[in-house]
Amino acid sequence: MALAGDKFYRAMKPEQIEQARQGHWRIRVTPTKEVPRGWIGPVSGKSVLCLAGGGGQQAPILAALGAEVTVFDLSEEQLARDLEIAQREGFQISTASGDMRDLSVFSDETFDLIVSPCATCFCPTVEEVWQESYRVLKPGGNLIVGFINPLYYLFDARKMDRGEFEVRHSIPYCDFDLSDMEREELIGPERPLEFGHGLNDLIGKQIEAGFSITGFYEDGWGANDKLSSLIDLFIATRATK
Repeated sequence: MALAGDKFYRAMKPEQIEQARQGHWRIRVTPTKEVPRGWIGPVSGKSVLCLAGGGGQQAPILAALGAEVTVFDLSEEQLARDLEIAQREGFQISTASGDMRDLSVFSDETFDLIVSPCATCFCPTVEEVWQESYRVLKPGGNLIVGFINPLYYLFDARKMDRGEFEVRHSIPYCDFDLSDMEREELIGPERPLEFGHGLNDLIGKQIEAGFSITGFYEDGWGANDKLSSLIDLFIATRATK
């Protein structure tokens, strides 16, 4: 998807990074709305983890603001984009590859801030994501994460694209619930499998891991998405250790 130029995988342009250096910046963890600046706060000199956040979007902006940024992602292609931008712009970004549910390469209380755009939909389970994020955050640190509202996965995907909302699936959901033929037609060989997690897993398990939820907003797909015109399909939370 990154190689194909999907709009959600496009890296920041030089002019956007220069604007960040001048104090004009924005970061998203859902499709259209910006993360409130108060959620990020001053990051100069702080240690920031972009969790499953490769691709040259959040990390270069945070690095331009003076943060010590580490990007952790399963995609080597996405990590390469962050390194290319860092070299071009003359700042340092560290990278590491792996599953976002296993952050064992990092010591306890390493980071002041974790920023994670929508990626839990690619994980079969999410409880480990919250537990590991809590472990590697310093006391008082924040986890900012976006994820998909599980109601999105209730409907027949092909009919939903036509504006017909037929409830077909249950939550939790997995693309393996589809037949082989339907999965090939809807997903194809390049897109990753998706998992629809319940709100107890997405929010409740953050609290069980030890976090306090200190920020919340909703968002939609934009671009005239039919279901997004009826209800927001994305959630962003700030969780504080």
